[in-house]
Amino acid sequence: MKRLLPLLAICALVLFAGCLAVPVEKSGGPGSVVVPNTNVNAIIAAANDVFPQYGYSTGPVNYPDSISFDKKSGAFGKILYGSYGTTTSVRVKLVMVPLSGNSYQLRTKVYRVTDAGQAGFEDSRAMMGLWSGEFKPLLQKISAEAANAGPM
Repeated sequence: MKRLLPLLAICALVLFAGCLAVPVEKSGGPGSVVVPNTNVNAIIAAANDVFPQYGYSTGPVNYPDSISFDKKSGAFGKILYGSYGTTTSVRVKLVMVPLSGNSYQLRTKVYRVTDAGQAGFEDSRAMMGLWSGEFKPLLQKISAEAANAGPM
């Protein structure tokens, strides 16, 4: 038992050290995208072009860190998450993380929102991180549109 404890400590140290050695550019999780040589305004303009093409409307904005987009749930979403008299939406929060060289990493966080936009009644719950991977094609379109816009 005494020999096993140091071995477990070394394994844990190696695992945690590996996590800390990942560059920021590769730490965005599933579906993250890097946009080179751009600025926040170009990213927001591109996002406002791309997300409405998929049925999303602009939601809450936390300039310059994030912008959100909402889409009402379909019939399946109402069955899974809805209840009598409440509306259910999916909210995608686009987070813009500044990197070196005027580049930004785009990440998404997905929420299930009931009564979206109704002050005092809105309730949001984060969905699993795997949902963020579903938005990589949209982020790639945003990246293509906003890349090389230069600094503000």
